Amino acid sequence: MKTLPRIYLASPHMSDEGFEKQYIQAAFDSNWIAPLGENVDRFEQELADKVGSSHAAALSCGTAAIHMALKAAGVGQGDIVFCQSLTFSASANPIIYQNAIPVFIDSEPDTWNMSPDALEKAFAKYPNVKAVIVVHLYGLAADLDRIMELCRKHGVCLIEDAAESLGTLYKGRYSGTFGDYGVFSFNGNKIITTSGGGMLVANQKDSAVAAERIAKVRFWATQSRDSARHYQHSELGYNYRMSNVLAGIGRGQLKVLDQRVTKKRQIFEFYTQAFSTVAEIKMMPANDWSYSNCWLSCITLSGSRVRPLDVMLALEAENIESRPIWKPMHLQPFFRDCDYIDHAGIAQRIFENGVCLPSDTKLTLEELQKIVSIIKKLWH
Repeated sequence: MKTLPRIYLASPHMSDEGFEKQYIQAAFDSNWIAPLGENVDRFEQELADKVGSSHAAALSCGTAAIHMALKAAGVGQGDIVFCQSLTFSASANPIIYQNAIPVFIDSEPDTWNMSPDALEKAFAKYPNVKAVIVVHLYGLAADLDRIMELCRKHGVCLIEDAAESLGTLYKGRYSGTFGDYGVFSFNGNKIITTSGGGMLVANQKDSAVAAERIAKVRFWATQSRDSARHYQHSELGYNYRMSNVLAGIGRGQLKVLDQRVTKKRQIFEFYTQAFSTVAEIKMMPANDWSYSNCWLSCITLSGSRVRPLDVMLALEAENIESRPIWKPMHLQPFFRDCDYIDHAGIAQRIFENGVCLPSDTKLTLEELQKIVSIIKKLWH
C-alpha cells in the first residue's frame, strides 16, 4: 500500500534564495564553528534591530532565554513567579531551575492568554511577587496594556515569552519588546528556525542598563568564566550560547520572516473562510489591536457530535499532522501542588475543545483544501 505524502503541522522552511547556506559557508570558511563568531554577533544585532530592542543575547534555546531572564530579574530560592497556565512547559520549568515557586494564572477568552482579571486577583493574594511570565500563545498577543499596568503598579519584572510570536505586532509594536525581557525561540517548528536556539532581548528604558544585563547573561551563558588567564569561575555558569553555524541559519531565516508571517496569515484566513459554514467550529481569536503572526491556526469545537480527537484521528489517517492545544500547567502532574488563579476555567476549556491545524508555510492550496474537506466530512 502506497504511503501518502506527509503533511506537517509546521516544519523548517529554508529561504529559496539560500541565504542560510551563505552564512553557514562563511562560518566554515573562517573555521568559527563554536559558540562564537561573526554570525552570532550579527544575528543578535539584526534580531534586536528587527523587533526594536536595544540589546540581545543568542542562546541555545528559548527555555535557556527564559531561565536567564529570571536570573537577571533576581529570581531565586522561594520567590513567587506568576506564569500563564495555558502554555508549553518550557515557560514554567525555568522557575523551578531557580528554586522559585510558580503560581499559574488562567487565560481570558479574547486572547487565550493571561487574564488581567486573574492576574489582579493573584497580586491581591500574593503581594510579594518577583516576576510575571506572560505568553503570546500561537502568535496571539496578550492584553499587554492591562498586564503592564499591573506589573508597574506592583513594581514587578515582566518577562514576555514570545517564543511563538516573532513577527506579531501589538498596537503596531513587536511582541517581546514590552516587558523588561523578551524571549524568542527558533526551534524547528517555529516561524523561523536555527534548528534549535533562542534569543533574549532586554528592553530597559536605559540602554546602558540593558547592555549591562545582556552582557551579564552572555557571561552566565558562557560558563561564567572570569576574565583571567586560567579557567576561573566565581559564579555558577551555564552552557547556553548559540553556535556560530546555527546563528548563520538564523541570519538567513530573518531575511524571510515577513514572507513567513504573510503565508501563516493566509493559511489562517483560508481556514477562517472555509469553516465559516460550520457552526461548531470557531477559529482562535483575532483582535483589531493585534497583528498576529498566526504561527499555528487553531480551532475550538462546540457540541458533542465531533470532538478534537475525532479531527486529529481523521487527519492522521491521511498522514496529516495536527495536535491538541497545550495542556495547562496547573493540570500537569509535575505542577499539581502549585497554586492556580482561575478565570472561569478558560484555559482548561480551550485545551479540552481545541485543535492545532496544519500551518506549514509550504502548504499548497490543494493540501489546504484536502485538510478542510477531511474535517468538514466529520459533520456530514
